Amino acid sequence: MSDQSPATPFSSPRTVELEAQIAATRAELAATVDELANRLNPKVQATRIVHEATAPDVDPRTRRQARIVVGLTCAAVALVVAGVVRAIVK
Repeated sequence: MSDQSPATPFSSPRTVELEAQIAATRAELAATVDELANRLNPKVQATRIVHEATAPDVDPRTRRQARIVVGLTCAAVALVVAGVVRAIVK
């Protein structure tokens, strides 16, 4: 009897190389998806915008744009709250 196990048809060097490439591609894709999810996270966006609106080291133009976004967001929230309160009172 031989100590070596019979070779399986899917264990060629080329197959092993392809499996390694697939594993690397999956890891890259997972990292990309995680980065995109982090960038699109509303909490992260809100924190970034508030930082840009209040930090003194930010470009004045960026600070102005961030303050506009914060103001519009507050106005939108106020309108929604007013609408809900009005619907409840009726």
